[in-house]
Amino acid sequence: MSEGRGAVAGEERLRRWRLVLGGDADGTGCALGNRDAQLDAALSVLYNRDEEERGAGLGASAPRVARWLGDIRSYFPSTVVQVMQKDALRRLNLTRLLLEPEMLEAVEPDVHLVGTLLSLNRVMPEKARESARAVVRKVVAELERRLAQRTRAAVTGALDRSARTHRPKRVADIDWDRTIRANLRHYLPETGTVVPERLVGYARRQRAVQREVVLCVDQSASMAASVVYSGVFGAVLASMRSLKTSLVVFDTAVVDLTPELHDPVEVLFGTQLGGGTDINRAIAYAQGLITRPNDSIFILISDLYEGGVREEMLRRVAAMTAAGTQVIVLLALSDEGQPSYDHDNAAALAAMGVPAFACTPDAFPGLMAAAIERRDVAVWAEQHLGVPSAR
Repeated sequence: MSEGRGAVAGEERLRRWRLVLGGDADGTGCALGNRDAQLDAALSVLYNRDEEERGAGLGASAPRVARWLGDIRSYFPSTVVQVMQKDALRRLNLTRLLLEPEMLEAVEPDVHLVGTLLSLNRVMPEKARESARAVVRKVVAELERRLAQRTRAAVTGALDRSARTHRPKRVADIDWDRTIRANLRHYLPETGTVVPERLVGYARRQRAVQREVVLCVDQSASMAASVVYSGVFGAVLASMRSLKTSLVVFDTAVVDLTPELHDPVEVLFGTQLGGGTDINRAIAYAQGLITRPNDSIFILISDLYEGGVREEMLRRVAAMTAAGTQVIVLLALSDEGQPSYDHDNAAALAAMGVPAFACTPDAFPGLMAAAIERRDVAVWAEQHLGVPSAR
């Protein structure tokens, strides 16, 4: 490297360290240009350690906060902006300012922001409600674009595979590829043909419902992102005629949002984040929705911190599995990493053969496919998520 290039690289390193450390007395001796100085000021508002300075940076002024949000959107990519918004809500206590339409128009919409808006739903003034709906609608549309087609394809493929038959009724129903593979040992080299000893084909496509799916979602505050993703997935599954999909949310009460599944935005605004948790009551309600246990998948999305009757909750789960219902517990349905959960309840469920693990939204279509095909979901989770079912 030439001396000139080395000097430039050194200056760039000092510039980056100056931005990381913040403040003039950082020891780098590096002066910032105009844009870097503006970027540094935006970061200092949020991450400067001086509480008074941080408070003075934004105060409680919605216009000032809105300008700051506009600044960081011009300085950083959207993924970084979303992290900074989340930190701002926590570190600068800006949650109440989200009730201002001006604020809602300035923010970068994301799942965490939707969760915060849903938690404020009951106290949101009417003038902010339409702005909040626009934010939620934008996030939901993006999630549907990312996840809907993959979910429908995975579920449809799983339903087709689960309907295999060794007695296809028509030639058109024969799966020739699988039939040839299954009969390769009967290959006759002298004629260059395979003699099929057994056929593999598709059962007649059924117009009727093939599976019942019940999503039972804990709407305590810690499950905010899971509630958002569950609402979107619930709407996607409900759009498939081969499935009968129900969506239930709960805290200490139970709300059946199945009638709203045609519109995931309505589903999300039908939730009420926060409050206690009565898993037992929610499972009791869900049991009444299942009419064909052997063809049913019950997915409980909860961190398992039970405020109701624990022993009765476990008895209900045992009764569901004994009746033939496939029960799966998702400790979280989000991208937030390892969740906090009740290890004792997870271990008790595991002892019954009920897997409990955290699932990312991108992996959920594969999970549904595995459940429909009645594969071992605990093994699937270890293979595809890299984590064993909770113990």
